Amino acid sequence: MSQRVLITGGTGLVGSALTKELLGRGYEVCYLSRKAGVTKEGITCYAWDYTHDYIDETCIDGVDFIIHLAGAGVADKGWTKKRKLEILDSRVKTSLLLRDLLRRREHKVKKVISASAVGFYGIQRNEVLDENSEGAHDFLATVTRSWEASVDQIADEGVAVCKLRIGIVLSLKGGALPKMLLPIKWGVGSALGHGEQLTPWVHIDDVVRMFIACFDDKFRGVYNVTAGNAVTNIELTKSIATQVNRPLFMPKVPKFALQILFGEMAEVVLSSLNVQPKRFMESGVSPKYSRLDDALRNLISND
Repeated sequence: MSQRVLITGGTGLVGSALTKELLGRGYEVCYLSRKAGVTKEGITCYAWDYTHDYIDETCIDGVDFIIHLAGAGVADKGWTKKRKLEILDSRVKTSLLLRDLLRRREHKVKKVISASAVGFYGIQRNEVLDENSEGAHDFLATVTRSWEASVDQIADEGVAVCKLRIGIVLSLKGGALPKMLLPIKWGVGSALGHGEQLTPWVHIDDVVRMFIACFDDKFRGVYNVTAGNAVTNIELTKSIATQVNRPLFMPKVPKFALQILFGEMAEVVLSSLNVQPKRFMESGVSPKYSRLDDALRNLISND
């Protein structure tokens, strides 16, 4: 009998890739979504709404694993006071909805595997960081800390928990790469800020592998999800340009211009982190794509 996986945020970048891989491996997949129904791929969706503390209690019936990816996009909109609250609540309140459901309803859930983010470590730290490194206290770090704390409350209910601090996901289906690729293809691509900020990137296939690896009972607690080979923004931009055979001649986009365009949210593209997936590597789960050129070649050549 196939195992059943419930995914929150299942239609997003990581959720879609996970769904495809899990179905290919013979798992049964279902979603928690804003609306109940069945997707065109035949996936059952159960309704929930954290703004009204609502969740369809039958969503966990027969479920073996929960993959928790729900959360408002950090870089999708400007950081107004309202948007900041949405970024926080969409992570914390959804986690607490799951906690409360697991507390009151009989289930057989073995583990909850939750997304987190390398933003936990802050925005300007070029020293090598691993899972034992201290967290920071800026906005994104505070959100991530609260997010992980809410997931830890699920562990208090006796359900095993993994929290995966994900770096910048490289995929042509969404995220940062298509936004960088388009101006480069048009011949107007350039590095951002001073360009020396380190980007803790990871190939989408490795993200999927690391999530599924956590189904194994030996995986518990916090894990970094990166390639372990951070590159500067200049190096990333040049590598993308090389893969699409385009020159780079535009000047760097200055920090003040990014701050005018994006406000406080500019810290997302100007942040610099060198995050290592130490615990995964110690457990024998090494990134398949540890070199940026190989990762980009795989993604762009298969487009």
